[in-house]
Amino acid sequence: MNRLPLSFVAFAGFGIFWGVWGAALPALRQTAGVSDAQLGGALLCVGLGALPAMLFTGRAVDRFGTRITGLLLVTLAVAGIIVAAFARDIVAVCVGMLLVGATSGASDVAANALAGGEEARSGRRIITLAHAVFSSFVVVGSLGAGAIFASGGGAPLIFLVSGLVILTSGVVVFARGTRTTTGTHARTGTRAASGTGRTTNTMRSRQTLLLPFIIVGLVGALGFAAENAHQSWGAIYLVDELKASPALAAIAPATSAACAAITRFVVGFSARVPAVALLVGGAATAVVGTLIVAAAENVGVALLGLALAAVGTSVLFPTLLSQAVRGIDDDIRGSTTSIIATTAYIGFLLGPVFVGLLSSAVGLRGSMTGVTVLVAAFGMLSPLVLRYRALRESDRPQPASSVSSRCAP
Repeated sequence: MNRLPLSFVAFAGFGIFWGVWGAALPALRQTAGVSDAQLGGALLCVGLGALPAMLFTGRAVDRFGTRITGLLLVTLAVAGIIVAAFARDIVAVCVGMLLVGATSGASDVAANALAGGEEARSGRRIITLAHAVFSSFVVVGSLGAGAIFASGGGAPLIFLVSGLVILTSGVVVFARGTRTTTGTHARTGTRAASGTGRTTNTMRSRQTLLLPFIIVGLVGALGFAAENAHQSWGAIYLVDELKASPALAAIAPATSAACAAITRFVVGFSARVPAVALLVGGAATAVVGTLIVAAAENVGVALLGLALAAVGTSVLFPTLLSQAVRGIDDDIRGSTTSIIATTAYIGFLLGPVFVGLLSSAVGLRGSMTGVTVLVAAFGMLSPLVLRYRALRESDRPQPASSVSSRCAP
């Protein structure tokens, strides 16, 4: 591959946004004057905005190509600026969260579909590496936000600066992206030769694959919930439980993202570790890290726990997604990625809300202990659902014209 994978550019912009987001949440909460429980409810709106957008995006990528990823990144940049500028009460916060959810959810699906296509063509672990790029730029965004806070700047300035960076990545992706997917061209050509046969087979393929991918997505939701719980609440945990300043608290998402990036790069460049070992081992590591966070009495110990939790959770969803979309035809790659990502996004929706609501009853420390249950469940279920998906795929009848060496396991 002569040029930098385009998915790396997309995930760089995506990472900048979420790095800034995690670091700026305490300031946004303070500006709006909302409680932990109210913030947890507002974060629910992120998922509510994301789910319908994610369902639409998969088909849009299949139809219009990867250029749409760039446009979605531009809308994400604008959404962040709007939230920082106008979120002054609980109603405005909820509306802003809906907007962020819609734009980020759509960008997520499009970027993952882009990475999945590049992985299929290159044979490398592009999805894991793209997520490593994401984590690296979460670090950049988090530390940049912390630096602006330390210099006296506020959330509006932070989202304006980061928005310009995200906008640039979106323009690059749009300029280099394809107008239609490779699979779309192949599908059109086959349809011209065989009438509606290929269309019927594609429709049956989508229907047959729906249930296994939904099940994979539900298990992915457990890992997503734990990962985003740490990302969304790490800085707030340091502020509320350990009395850290907002500038110091910005280290929390940066630490998590740095450890996630290193882990993903190591895993992405090495194909020797089996997928099942990554899933089970990652879950076990995340459980230990989360328990350390819950018991921490100072910032240093809490950061150590967040680091271990990040190492563990960082490999969960990328590995699950990579294994689940192996052998998928290009003309339905966006749709199948959308099914998994949308279902897994339930975890993104409920993870931070789970922490917020549980903290109102047992405190943030108790809610962190609750997160370990989610990770443990992922570790037990993920190998089983991948095996189930593989069995269903092997039982699915395929037309001879659609079988290729690329799709062989």
